[in-house]
Amino acid sequence: MLSTGAPPDWAQVEVAVPRPSGRLPGISMAGFHHRSPAPVDIAMVAHPSVTLLVDLSDGEGIVYDIHGRRERGSVVVGLLPGDFRATGRGVGQCLQIRFEPVAAAAVFGASIELTGTLVALEDVWGRDAEQAEDKLRAASSWDERFTIVADILGWRLRARPPVHPEVAYTWRRTLTSRGRVRVDGLADEVGWSRKRLWSRFRSQLGITPKRAAQLVRFDHAAHLLAAGNAAAGVAAESGYVDQSHLHREVKTFAGLTPTAVAAAPWLAIDDVAWPASSPNRSPAKNGERSPDLR
Repeated sequence: MLSTGAPPDWAQVEVAVPRPSGRLPGISMAGFHHRSPAPVDIAMVAHPSVTLLVDLSDGEGIVYDIHGRRERGSVVVGLLPGDFRATGRGVGQCLQIRFEPVAAAAVFGASIELTGTLVALEDVWGRDAEQAEDKLRAASSWDERFTIVADILGWRLRARPPVHPEVAYTWRRTLTSRGRVRVDGLADEVGWSRKRLWSRFRSQLGITPKRAAQLVRFDHAAHLLAAGNAAAGVAAESGYVDQSHLHREVKTFAGLTPTAVAAAPWLAIDDVAWPASSPNRSPAKNGERSPDLR
């Protein structure tokens, strides 16, 4: 059984993030040090990333649960996990790494299904997982840990061929448009048929372009709700037909009502741990140019 602890008291959690110079494209990291011995039970809200959670705690560690499937320790969580909870007790540390689907496909390859899964890291990386954890535990600072992870992931990114540039471009356009983009239009932009784009996108990223757009749009709406915006205004700004449409989509992705998502502890720390998730960020600030697809 999962523990019946409370959501975390973020005042008892130290959060560390890498220096801008240490970041990898499509990958973001944050370190969490929970100082309180109280039990914690937190529901995690879906976002447009594959997540690697490296448990650096002593003792029993963290338990993750998706629809009754439980894993303890370090795990990889695919897109659209549904009802996903994390529980634990005592002082502990965790390194969370978020991969945009394009980066996840390059780092994990075909070793993991990118949607709706919960997999132990050792089942994905084998002995490399234990070696990585040992290095991270021995590190004397979060900066050192971030450097170790950047080296590991950089090697993995170089070891596998990237996804098709047309697929990567489609993902970036979906992300920077906050999910408000038509698949037909994207197919025209990359010079592919709609059928070909749909097939390649699904096979390489584990999700259809339409579902990806819905997930990105939900993520933007969830952060607007968490920032205290009214549901009706969020629906209009995020591109939903009306407030009822927003309610249905939030229920689909999070299993919660918009009111519950607005108060979700999982989102309460985002401005600190994942500043790029701020609802006020502008796609124009991304700074990335579209690749030459010809």
